[in-house]
Amino acid sequence: MRDDTGRTPLSWAAARGYEAVVQVLIERNDVDADAKDREYCRTPLSLAAEGGHGAVVRLLIEQNDVDVNAKDGGYGRTPLSWAARNGHEAVLRLLIERNSVDVNAKDNGGQTPLIQAAENGHGAVVWLLIERNGVDVDAKDNGGRTPLSLAARGGHEAVVRLLIEQNDVDVNAKDSGYGRTPLSWAARNGHEAVVRLLVERNDVDVDANNSAFSRTPLLWAAEGGHEAVVRLLIERNDVDINAKDSEYGQTPLIWAAEGGHEAVVRLLIERNGVDVNAKDNGGRTPLSWAASGGHKAIVRLLIERNGVVGQ
Repeated sequence: MRDDTGRTPLSWAAARGYEAVVQVLIERNDVDADAKDREYCRTPLSLAAEGGHGAVVRLLIEQNDVDVNAKDGGYGRTPLSWAARNGHEAVLRLLIERNSVDVNAKDNGGQTPLIQAAENGHGAVVWLLIERNGVDVDAKDNGGRTPLSLAARGGHEAVVRLLIEQNDVDVNAKDSGYGRTPLSWAARNGHEAVVRLLVERNDVDVDANNSAFSRTPLLWAAEGGHEAVVRLLIERNDVDINAKDSEYGQTPLIWAAEGGHEAVVRLLIERNGVDVNAKDNGGRTPLSWAASGGHKAIVRLLIERNGVVGQ
């Protein structure tokens, strides 16, 4: 018997994690262990996996008529995807032990279980997945974002560490929406620990610019006032400290001066080779922006710097 949403008694018991009730129901020959509800086309296994009910999942996957790769009608996620997304390590372990499970199944957003786990910072789940043969560690979602990109964006240090240890991970992969690399995302959001992990790699492009505004990681960090990140980036000899974005023609120093980020300005003007008089597309210098914003401390820093031209 189904209710108004199309759920059976087994669906409800599985969703709530009632192992004993599930056991009683699946022992009947006339119970459909793989019945989908009408609302979101969720199976009992899908609901149990989402909730992290390991004992129920174990009972269900032992049934011959249960499809371990069944996708729901809402997000297009498999039971493995739901377990990975919510960080249910024990459930995920049960599922990936099945040879028939599709470890790279993509949902409607193009996200694999690994992408789901990485985006949400579930380190233990990420570890289980990358240890599984056949898992695509560089899979891209519909936005062109890899597991590493999403982990870096969220500041998930442990996950980033696991992923960059994989030989087939592209540390400079750009997404298709903004053209940002994992380093760009981490720098933009001020994730110091993640930036440190990435800049320690020789193969990381510290000056990778995104396709939307041609901003480098240093430009993003300077604009956001992320002092610790800026410090890490300018310690690299190959960073372009005077890189300009394509939208406004502003350098990291201009962005920092405009935003009133005194500590960042101090770091930048102490760096050899910085152009303290660089002009943006409107002909304005760092001093001009600092003065118009009323940033007295930054104005003082700039006018005390040799070579600064007043306007």
